[in-house]
Amino acid sequence: MLTRYLSELQKVINRGDAREESFYHCVKEMLESYAQANGFRRSEVSILPKATEAGNPDFRVWDGKTRITGYIEAKKPEVSQLESISKSEQLKRYRDTFDNLILTNFYEFWLFQYGKFVCGVTIADPLEAIHSQKKPPLINIEDFDTLLDRYFSFSLPAITDPKSLANALAKRTRFLRDEIITIELAEEEKTQGRKVLLKFYESFKKLLINNLTIEQFADLYAQTLTYGIFVARTRSGEDFNRELIYKYIPNTLGILKSIFRFISLEEPPQALAVLIDDIADILFNTDIQKILHRFYTEGKGRDPIVHFYETFLSEYDPKLREKRGVYYTPEPVVRYIVRSIHSLLKSHFGKDDGLASEDVTILDPAAGTLTFPAEAIKVAIEEHKGNYGSGSVHKLIKHHILPHFHAIELMMAPYTVGHLKISYLLAEHGYELSEDERFKLYLSNTLEPDTPQQTELPIAHDISEECALANKVKHEDPILVIMGNPPYSGASENNNDWTEKLLKTDLDGAQSYYTVDGMPLNEKNPKWLQDDYVKFLRFAQWKIHKAGKGIVGMITNHGYLDNPTFRGMRQSLMRTFDEIYVLDLHGNSLKKETCPDGGKDENVFDIRQGTAIILMVKGVDSKGTRVFHHELFGLRQSKYDWLDSKQFQTGDYQELSPGSPFYLFRPEAAGNEHYLQWHSLPEIFPLNSVGIVTARDGLTIQDTPNQVRKTVHHFASLDPETARVAYQLGKDARDWKVELAQKDLKDSGLSDSNIVPILYRPFDTRYTYYTGKSRGYHCRPRNEVMRHMLEENVGIVIGRQGLAVGDNQPWNLVSISQCITDFNLFYRGGGLIIPLYIYPDEQKEDIFASDEREYNIASGLLGQFSRQWPQFRPEQLFYYVYAVLHSNRYRQRFAQYLRMDFPRIPFTDDYELFGLLAGYGKELADIHLLKSPRLNTPIAKYQGSGSNDLVEFIKYEDKSIVQINPDKHFEGITPELWNYHIGGYQVLHKYLKDRKGKNLANPIHYCRMATALALTIQMRGDIDRVIVSILPAAK
Repeated sequence: MLTRYLSELQKVINRGDAREESFYHCVKEMLESYAQANGFRRSEVSILPKATEAGNPDFRVWDGKTRITGYIEAKKPEVSQLESISKSEQLKRYRDTFDNLILTNFYEFWLFQYGKFVCGVTIADPLEAIHSQKKPPLINIEDFDTLLDRYFSFSLPAITDPKSLANALAKRTRFLRDEIITIELAEEEKTQGRKVLLKFYESFKKLLINNLTIEQFADLYAQTLTYGIFVARTRSGEDFNRELIYKYIPNTLGILKSIFRFISLEEPPQALAVLIDDIADILFNTDIQKILHRFYTEGKGRDPIVHFYETFLSEYDPKLREKRGVYYTPEPVVRYIVRSIHSLLKSHFGKDDGLASEDVTILDPAAGTLTFPAEAIKVAIEEHKGNYGSGSVHKLIKHHILPHFHAIELMMAPYTVGHLKISYLLAEHGYELSEDERFKLYLSNTLEPDTPQQTELPIAHDISEECALANKVKHEDPILVIMGNPPYSGASENNNDWTEKLLKTDLDGAQSYYTVDGMPLNEKNPKWLQDDYVKFLRFAQWKIHKAGKGIVGMITNHGYLDNPTFRGMRQSLMRTFDEIYVLDLHGNSLKKETCPDGGKDENVFDIRQGTAIILMVKGVDSKGTRVFHHELFGLRQSKYDWLDSKQFQTGDYQELSPGSPFYLFRPEAAGNEHYLQWHSLPEIFPLNSVGIVTARDGLTIQDTPNQVRKTVHHFASLDPETARVAYQLGKDARDWKVELAQKDLKDSGLSDSNIVPILYRPFDTRYTYYTGKSRGYHCRPRNEVMRHMLEENVGIVIGRQGLAVGDNQPWNLVSISQCITDFNLFYRGGGLIIPLYIYPDEQKEDIFASDEREYNIASGLLGQFSRQWPQFRPEQLFYYVYAVLHSNRYRQRFAQYLRMDFPRIPFTDDYELFGLLAGYGKELADIHLLKSPRLNTPIAKYQGSGSNDLVEFIKYEDKSIVQINPDKHFEGITPELWNYHIGGYQVLHKYLKDRKGKNLANPIHYCRMATALALTIQMRGDIDRVIVSILPAAK
């Protein structure tokens, strides 16, 4: 057999024009002969055609029907270094995916099982065959026989535990996504033909997910196929293969049925069919029901499907699991919300059986894998069994749960998993879904108003039918309970006329989120109201408002509880619902939340955004709206323990009295009501703007004017793609493109007059090239305000929300500048610059406009102070405000308000006090602008010897020394100075950190910074001694 094999190989070599594929029939015939001669009679070797290096290996060895032995990847005979080939990316993917694999150059054979090298055998010298044109001698016959015996004897072991199954499916699904579907889609785009996968992609894109990319579809389709096969296997008998999958998909799941009609009964691309065969073979060797039942019992009732899916995703794509953490709401959270709803139904609606009451209808509008409905089913069944026994649970499921529990989900994979979960859950309670029964989980987008039009695309009819059923629930069916964990996405893709109307109008009487106290919000950037979780809460509110009664129970981002942008939303919720219960779970690492005692505060999810549970009730006999609040700080497990140990009761919550203008859903400090009557900074200084957004700091911000000059001239001279690579600019963004940036520079004349200083970070002035044109060299130059800062001017920089820089430090969002400022001057960005002077626009021809600079002060206030005090100068007001903002007493007393909105300023009738504070403010401003003569004798010194000024490391030691390399250090830096923060940054540390790996160009500047901070601390004490006389008498 092997002698004949070598002869056949030699014939192909001697022809002189052999490609790799020319040798395929030789190895196919040799392996099939070996199998027949050695008792492996059902073995067939199939050649798997592929157009590229990606895709499947070259051969599959199987029984010709369903059972797979293994795969073979071949290389040309002249490829003699199989060891290096085995370490290639392609072979790594094959070894990770296929448990029984041979790599060969037709003379040398390497066997890998479960990804590991088993043995290698050379049966002849390929180089001798090529160079001598003669058949080389046959060697190592017995070793080769052993290798083939191990290969053909291989069979997948029966999988008996969930993790092993999840791992086996995950690696094949990943291969399916990356090496089969993605490649097939690319091939279909390039060639003429059926384009079946592309048509499936177009169906999902046009009918469900308008922004779906090819890459996202490949992921969606791969997961759907794997979990569709999983669903079929849970319903199949002993035999199972690709052709049988369609048979075992429930008829009621039309979309899934249509997808597998193509897979099982039609002609899918061969590479796709091969992988589906492989996945089916894995599941054939698995007792699915036994695994899931074991998972359920060993997990003490934990959701086996969800935890199996979590395990699968962590192996399949850990980053994807992180992105989709929304699917896996922690079970203590789910249980608390569902238990609370169950209790409220009894106490507020007279539903003695709670969720088991026959007229209770529920909806989860962003259902994921049905975590909330599944828990609601469990609670309903347990309540029914406790009240009436287990004998009629079957009827409860058939006549109440199946017709009255609804859910909607947009993504196909969790939709499939959700149906699998519910069928399993019901089976665990003795109810098997019949062929014409389904749980009312619909594949649709809750935030899309219309049923998509039917087209000739694949599965269009099924998607349209699902969406029509979902729309009936959304718009017609009465729903008493809405629950869930909607997605949090600040950059929402769910933007359409209906969601705009939902949020911005009093739809069916539910007050708009864009008004408060009957007036528009007048927010410059209300983008947070477009977050998906806000839209889902608004949908739930609208649905219950229209019905006239009901309960909403959700866990969401907690930003809406006190952020001023959401004040209209909070008032709107209060006008719809009679009772609102807020359980703030905190855990916001973005805002550096800590426990009140300074201890660690953890999130209940694996996310950085803090969360809160909200329970809202409408339709009870109540006089006005009552709002209740409770909060949990601490470690994650302690929060879980609280949630699992508590039955819902009002006594756990503190009643609030939210009122105008903020309608806060957090407790307010008592005794500071007058604060809200004071003027806020934007009211005092009408012209203001956030700092400029460059979109490409590495290109646009430089340390010196000369670096800016060199950069802009060089950047403008390159072609766009070369410039992109040279300056590591990445892909273009919507508002910043390489070509437009270059055009802006050229249009400006590349003039040195456009090179200007910019306050980049606290005490850190750098340089940029400023044209003032939007979507040019700078993304958003904010020229309407920044043009005034190009003149002789001074501006206060203020932050809106102190909470943005963390709960673990006092409010510190204030700075001052004589030049334009960067958007990220403060940590997490958004600092508002308020210029003192407004200059005339020389570009505009306005005969009525003044040609003199004016004060950026509200005319009413300017007139009021001028009339009150003849000696008043407008600059005094500017510096008075700057002094107030640096008062420790002011910051501490009004900390709650400073954490959520622009500061409000108290004024005094006493000119002496006013003038004294204004003087302090001017002196403080000069210190911060590093203009004060008091800085000429710095308290900090730069010590050491030699010429090494490189910032190699930053080490604070001995309570006064900041070491930057072995030779140099700064001394005189007290702990109070070292820990001083401005705008959320630890100033002295931040300045050095931004220069790590660079030479410190101006060490004296650092000494002056430290001195400025020391003087600031001193002057804040002076300010406090004056302001104490103002605050009690403030108006």
